[in-house]
Amino acid sequence: MHPPERRRPQPWPIRLTHWANVPLLAILAASGLQILVAYPRMGPRGRPFAVYPFQDAMPPSWLRLGDWLAGARSWHFAFGWFLALNGVVYVLYLALSGEWRRRLFLPRRDARDAVATLAYYLRLRPAPVQTGLYNGLQRLAYTAALVLGALSVLSGLVLYKPVQLQWLTALFGGYDPARFIHLLLLVLLALFTVGHVVLVALHPRTFGEMITGGRKPDA
Repeated sequence: MHPPERRRPQPWPIRLTHWANVPLLAILAASGLQILVAYPRMGPRGRPFAVYPFQDAMPPSWLRLGDWLAGARSWHFAFGWFLALNGVVYVLYLALSGEWRRRLFLPRRDARDAVATLAYYLRLRPAPVQTGLYNGLQRLAYTAALVLGALSVLSGLVLYKPVQLQWLTALFGGYDPARFIHLLLLVLLALFTVGHVVLVALHPRTFGEMITGGRKPDA
């Protein structure tokens, strides 16, 4: 038996940090692409990474922000701190309020449900019974997005201060691997965002809850 939910589906700190991510990620993605234009290759000069097939590819101008390298770096690093602060506020709220129990992926609790939910989306079996705010697959996706965001901030710090943060640079395998990982994380976050928007379109009630907080269930 699961205890009854006594909180609104989406408390205001969750909604605030969620919507703050929208302009922050858009600005960081656009300015990051403008930075990429300065050297659109992955890998040390003369030795590009074989795993990156888009060497010298230029992102379209309408996707970029900052006009030139220094301007884009100013946008990127300034709003990167806001993204990091927003993430810290979100994680602290999860920890102090106990919201982590119903939002984060716990393998022992959620692994079987995540597999069953994926099988349902693939039309392989009926939908499993959902007993909490999110199903196991949703918790896995949101937890993965949180990890991707943390790794984006850490790899960004490597690109910002590679010499001063030598220990962190070494953890990412060096400056050039960190640069590739940083771009890869942007792609993964973009794919997560697309999937998130599609699922919200299929379940529009969740969009309203993220604006109003939803109705508090009867205890």
